[in-house]
Amino acid sequence: MATILREWSYRYQWLYDAIANLSALTVGGEDRFRQLALNGLTIQPETAVLDLCCGSGQATKYLVKRSQQVTGLDASPRSLGRARQNVPQATYVEAWAEAMPFADQQFEVVHTSVALHEMKPTQRQQILQEVYRVLKPGGIFTLVDFHAPTNPVMVPGLYLFLWLFETETAWHLIQTNLVEQLEAVGFKVSDRTLHAGGSLQVIRANKDAA
Repeated sequence: MATILREWSYRYQWLYDAIANLSALTVGGEDRFRQLALNGLTIQPETAVLDLCCGSGQATKYLVKRSQQVTGLDASPRSLGRARQNVPQATYVEAWAEAMPFADQQFEVVHTSVALHEMKPTQRQQILQEVYRVLKPGGIFTLVDFHAPTNPVMVPGLYLFLWLFETETAWHLIQTNLVEQLEAVGFKVSDRTLHAGGSLQVIRANKDAA
């Protein structure tokens, strides 16, 4: 699955940004999309935040407005180079999300934006376990990613997007119950909301306080 457009979108920042901006129109624009998982979330200047799979810093730029202790993690040196230029206020780490080089209970908030659909099922399971490990007791994991549309009108658009730009892992994700998977790891899901006719899901999960 996927086409040459996927490779081009990762190679050329202007194309990635154009696609992201166009896709975000379904929820009211790029600014609103990047903050969907942050709305209502209490983040203080001293809150230790991890932007997991941060890419070029699209969501990181909103996190640094709230916290002075934001770390962005990504496995792509190219993306991290862009992130350092776009959002120099954050600290960046090059590493795999399924084997994070952080101590146990290091962060109070872990955030990830449209990244889990890139992972194979075994990777996704490992990543969720790693998120649970690096979160402090009482910490919050918040994410936004694809979801099978609940409004039939959104089906053609989402499926075309997945066919053009994504791989089989995205198709697997929209058939996966992420809430159940998070709860199996140990999280307590406090909220899940659907947007864009159900084609996007925002999930907020908590790690039990000690």
